[in-house]
Amino acid sequence: MSPKKVREFFSRLAAANPEPKGELEYATPFQLLVAVVLSAQATDKGVNRATRALFRDHPTPQAIATLGEEGLIDYIQTIGLFRTKAKNVATLSRLLLERHGGEVPHERAALEALPGVGRKTANVVLNIAFKEPTIAVDTHIFRVGNRTGLAPGKTVEAVEQKLLKVVPAEFRLHAHHWLILLGRYTCKARSPDCVHCGVFDLCAWKEKNV
Repeated sequence: MSPKKVREFFSRLAAANPEPKGELEYATPFQLLVAVVLSAQATDKGVNRATRALFRDHPTPQAIATLGEEGLIDYIQTIGLFRTKAKNVATLSRLLLERHGGEVPHERAALEALPGVGRKTANVVLNIAFKEPTIAVDTHIFRVGNRTGLAPGKTVEAVEQKLLKVVPAEFRLHAHHWLILLGRYTCKARSPDCVHCGVFDLCAWKEKNV
């Protein structure tokens, strides 16, 4: 996709949704971190159902560290991989207290040193909590990047690096959200809704059904 088309692509997404928001529910950077860790291989709706009660009763690292792994399971057992996630969240809560005074660190390396936190999770936290222009590539963004020709790549990291290179600076802060929403609701894996896509004419996909 040419630079002119890329700019038009994001201009249209921005015009349609100037202030895009993620769908995970949280009130603090810590709660965002926990929600993103829990969202791996799970839906945002499923995570929100579990975390409403969890964050109401145990909203801080201290509270969750005190609750412990077994206590966490009672709250999140409807989420896939809940035992591993309970262990990770209990441990990262304790490590935040021990290493960072109970605050979520603003550095990628420190975030990725926490259990259950990989590059994608760190990117989400840096972007949403700290307003850094990172782009967290999930399955939706990976699909959109390749299908449209916006940022083709064989790996998640390759797509991320290509997006960071081609997305104009003024659109980079919200690019992550725009692309996730496009992939989740329009450019779906099965039966993409090309007829109602605002950027269909810019898309390079040969099989688009417009």
